[in-house]
Amino acid sequence: MDPCAFVRLTVDQLLLKMPAVPRPSFGAGVHPSTSPCFCTLHLQDHPSAGSLSRTVRLPLASASPGPVVDAGEPVVISLDAAAVQRLSARPAELVVSVHVGQKGSACGMSAGRALGRVRVPVDVARATSGEAVVARDGWLDLGKPASAGASSHARAQIHMVVRAEPDPRYVFQFGGEPECGPVVYQLPGGGAGAGGQRQPVFTCRFSAGRRATRTRSLRSESSMTRSTSGKLRSWMSTLHGDRNAQARREQRKGWTVTIHDLSGSPVAAASMVTPFVPSPAGSGRVSRANPGSWLILQPTGAGPSSWKPWARLEAWRERGPVDALGYRLELVFDSGPTECAVPIAESSISAKRGGQFVIDPATFPVGGAAGAAWPFSSGFVMGSTVEGEGRASRPTVQVGVQHAACMGDAALFVALAAAVDLCMDACKLFSHRLRKELCHDQDG
Repeated sequence: MDPCAFVRLTVDQLLLKMPAVPRPSFGAGVHPSTSPCFCTLHLQDHPSAGSLSRTVRLPLASASPGPVVDAGEPVVISLDAAAVQRLSARPAELVVSVHVGQKGSACGMSAGRALGRVRVPVDVARATSGEAVVARDGWLDLGKPASAGASSHARAQIHMVVRAEPDPRYVFQFGGEPECGPVVYQLPGGGAGAGGQRQPVFTCRFSAGRRATRTRSLRSESSMTRSTSGKLRSWMSTLHGDRNAQARREQRKGWTVTIHDLSGSPVAAASMVTPFVPSPAGSGRVSRANPGSWLILQPTGAGPSSWKPWARLEAWRERGPVDALGYRLELVFDSGPTECAVPIAESSISAKRGGQFVIDPATFPVGGAAGAAWPFSSGFVMGSTVEGEGRASRPTVQVGVQHAACMGDAALFVALAAAVDLCMDACKLFSHRLRKELCHDQDG
């Protein structure tokens, strides 16, 4: 397999040190050391600067000297092959802008007061050649001193460690929506914009279980209803509508996606093991308290129909101000008589805009795994695109090279990406109909 050249830009140990100023008297204002602070980070003059921008909380440094502790969360920016090519022509520049106040915006302007900004040159070209580059490690002055000739201690300072590291990834792309049985291609080493041709590597087969019979029986009931008249017709129509609603609830179960290699052998699968059903509270949505779930399966080698679980994916429809698909992923290990599950991802994706499904220790720290050791080697593991509701989806899947020693390993991540994509349909509000591709068994 030919990997694509990605670069992983990490900004870690973010910390803010405010200048020593007298505290105001009672009612005279807010001292800077008591105000929340945040910073935004982006690459200067990059065409995708908006999509690569990050905003994070910026903790204040302790007044006592010593090593940096209690630093802010790390920021990771992934540069794909096209971005790396553009940024290799001249040194990239990371711009960090610091603000005092709450994160947010009002009338298109930042809600926080600007404190200053710093620029850090980053040699992306060196990182693509296989060398890890530390662009900055230490304190930088922010803004201007209060008076001429004042020392750096009279200025705010920000601490950061900026690293650029090679992060090669295999990139795959579905040729169509997963439920339509598409071919899955591997993109050439230069990425989506490279001159090379994409190569077919897998085929995808979707099955919706036993729902075709139930759908046909409903059609028969519909024809009987049309033959009646008057109040009987109205009553039967209501009953028919109720049964349709019940059928729509039952449709979201038994889905299976099987990934085959080019010889036709199954190499990975995703099977819906817990139905996606509406909340008993009557909200018409899959609740977090009762999520649907999938098992991601790998062949055992004992036979053509012999599988063992590799991971479990749970999904639900989030409630609140942001309508989103919530998900949780666990790796499953067979440890003798009991099964061990290690959480490796939990987040949400906008139901309207879509987003990215990601497995990355930078976004899901080891501490989030309930004290269990992170089951992968360090670095990016996997990511896939997810479209919002009502949009045609052809997921693009990225897999870290160190996590796919063979095509079978890559197939597991492709099956997982298909399951995540189908969760957007499975978690659709139950007042909405599923698309026809999901309402008939595709095994025929």
